[in-house]
Amino acid sequence: LELDGPGALELRACCSPRLRLLQMDLTKPADISRALEFTKAHTSSTGLWGLVNNAGHNDVVADVELSPVATFRSCMEVNFFGALELTKGLLPLLRRSRGRIVTVGSPAGDMPYPCLAAYGTSKAAMALLMDTFSCELLPWGVKVSVIQPGCFKTESVRNVGHWEQRKQLLLASLPRELLQAYGEDYIEHLHGQFLHSLRLALPDLSPVVDAITDALLAAQPRRRYYPGRGLGLMYFIHYYLPEGLRRRFLQTFFINHCLPRALRPGQPGSTPAQEAAQDPDPNEGPSPMAAQ
Repeated sequence: LELDGPGALELRACCSPRLRLLQMDLTKPADISRALEFTKAHTSSTGLWGLVNNAGHNDVVADVELSPVATFRSCMEVNFFGALELTKGLLPLLRRSRGRIVTVGSPAGDMPYPCLAAYGTSKAAMALLMDTFSCELLPWGVKVSVIQPGCFKTESVRNVGHWEQRKQLLLASLPRELLQAYGEDYIEHLHGQFLHSLRLALPDLSPVVDAITDALLAAQPRRRYYPGRGLGLMYFIHYYLPEGLRRRFLQTFFINHCLPRALRPGQPGSTPAQEAAQDPDPNEGPSPMAAQ
């Protein structure tokens, strides 16, 4: 986003002198057009071998009802529409070189992670778009891969202050009725669970870098890469076990909701039927820990 930001300075210090950095905000068509023109000018004689869509934006962790619609739009603008516009703009160069498109997605685009609907839906849309590109560009010799990494310690994961700020903005913007129904302690609980899950993030990013490199350079790259710990188990549970176990697994290892304030026994508006609905479904099977 900034040519003099810490990420840009780190790249200049550790990468090849042949590296070229461009300032680009994927929500600004003028920035994308400028990057496209620069790339076309510098690859006109050779074509462009590879494009890696690595942008990932999310600024809220909350139930869908608590998440502003603007958050869904901002996620789609960066994670989907911006990447779509950039990819379409570079396709003539990629077709000429019979090159590669590599996109970093997320398991949240495959599974209903609690409180990540805005981010997950944008990543799901991007994964489907890439699958469509994969079919349509096959006659041109362009290969398309999607990287679905686990949780790694990127800058956004390490920046606890950012998530604290976003939580405070969410609390300040919620309509009074919603805040009363869910309770401020409900949102605090979600926030605490989310921060706890981030402690499991892996500090070594090399599995993701290796996957991207393979997708760019292998003679027969995979359609999907899953770098990270425990993803095989997660996808097995998601695709092969009953819905109740899938839901409990994600709650156990990511965010386990507490009861909203309005549904707690003794609260105004709580009914016996609602309290009975809080009991687990006896047909859903054992908890993930018991299953292990």
